[in-house]
Amino acid sequence: MNAVTLGPAGTYSHRAARAVADDVAFRESVTAIVEAVADGTYDRGVVPVENSIEGSVTESLDALTEAEVAVVREIVTPIRHALLAQAETFDVVASHSQALAQCRDYLEREYPDVSQEAVASTARGVERAREDPTVAGIGHPANAAGADGGVDLRVLAEDIQDRSSNATRFLVVAPEAERTEAGGKSSVVVYPGANYPGLLLEILEAFAERDVNLSRIESRPSGERLGDYLFHIDFEAGMYEERARAAVDDVEEIVDDGWVRVLGSYDTEHVVS
Repeated sequence: MNAVTLGPAGTYSHRAARAVADDVAFRESVTAIVEAVADGTYDRGVVPVENSIEGSVTESLDALTEAEVAVVREIVTPIRHALLAQAETFDVVASHSQALAQCRDYLEREYPDVSQEAVASTARGVERAREDPTVAGIGHPANAAGADGGVDLRVLAEDIQDRSSNATRFLVVAPEAERTEAGGKSSVVVYPGANYPGLLLEILEAFAERDVNLSRIESRPSGERLGDYLFHIDFEAGMYEERARAAVDDVEEIVDDGWVRVLGSYDTEHVVS
């Protein structure tokens, strides 16, 4: 089995993907990852979907809405950010926008005069730090060691994230034909195709009446017109359960002018390395 995730090597996505496959390739965007699975280029894709500090990764939500793929697994990994550079002084901190946000308090307190540069991934920021002594990166402490003759970086500070509980959820996507109803959690996308008082309440009641706990609900613009939304819903039940199927059936009736897409049921794995 092969997998594709955000690159280059050394990203937190790469760490999560190594729990899925030994053969891991890289793309520069979540959309490209999901499309590469949808068209059969790769068996699995690993995409970040939610961080405990910064919340949902909206590009992942939108990509899962547009592509014909299934969610087959969830991986949760702790995020340990370190400040990596060639020297103690630098002019720029480069990292993924989420990493910069997750370390906002530390950077504002310790380096208020240093510029921040958002790049495609934490590993890309570390690469910038290897190439330019005036740039520092934010990444896992293990990324300080240079590979294949690369420059070793100094670990100037560890665990600089604003909260020690910092963790990220990754979803493992597969071709749509591999969608399964087995697992302790499920994800669906709901497009109501309508807007009236009590609509969202009706959708939520379909789950509440059957004692199905919603672990997350997120609204995203549908792209059809301003003020038109769809909902990403995660709930703690597998689609093999009668209560889950009944709840989703009810939602389909409520949104008969729209649609419901079941992304799949899956189990959660915690990766700490």
